[in-house]
Amino acid sequence: VTPVMLSTSDLDVGAQTAEWFEKLRARVDDPDSLPRHHVVLNMVDSKTTRADAALIETAIARFHNVYGPQGTWDGGREKAPAAVCRKVAQSVISGNHEIEIWGDGEQTRSFMYIDDCVKGSQMILHGDNLEPVNLGSSELVSINQLVDIVEDIAGIKNKRNYILDAPQGVRGRNSDNTMIQELYGWEPSISLRDGLEKTYAWIYDQLKARG
Repeated sequence: VTPVMLSTSDLDVGAQTAEWFEKLRARVDDPDSLPRHHVVLNMVDSKTTRADAALIETAIARFHNVYGPQGTWDGGREKAPAAVCRKVAQSVISGNHEIEIWGDGEQTRSFMYIDDCVKGSQMILHGDNLEPVNLGSSELVSINQLVDIVEDIAGIKNKRNYILDAPQGVRGRNSDNTMIQELYGWEPSISLRDGLEKTYAWIYDQLKARG
């Protein structure tokens, strides 16, 4: 039985997949016989620091901005939903009704709640498709709209200080769900507001507990 794994990334997997495949071709006797979905997986044993190579039948999911409770919410590595929830919660707790927004707030993104991510990952892992597939919400919002939703959940309105020279990534990005709909008749469906309500409540509790 061929081992199966699910490879996930929040980056563009196209170039990576090609690079992996070429590395694999260089390691085997008859590279032309390999289907393109086989890759080399370097499995590092932490005790011996020895890397082993294995042929793995791989399903590839490209995640788009996953968020939710129990995720990273401070320290600079959090996604925008967690960062906005933290900033708004801090303004509620401190009474200082001002927040910083990187950029002009008009850059657009889609954000996928963790429950949709888990469900979609299971579908992709247990399905027959071995081509990279996007796994993300198609609900596109601007950062300003994201802040609007969180402020509405918190029952507050803040003054927004836009940091125009701060890093803000690409101007717009959304998940094209054509392929996942065709393959599985499904796409992430938990609304951004529903996911943010749970995420905001959890982050608020973390801040209150921190004191």
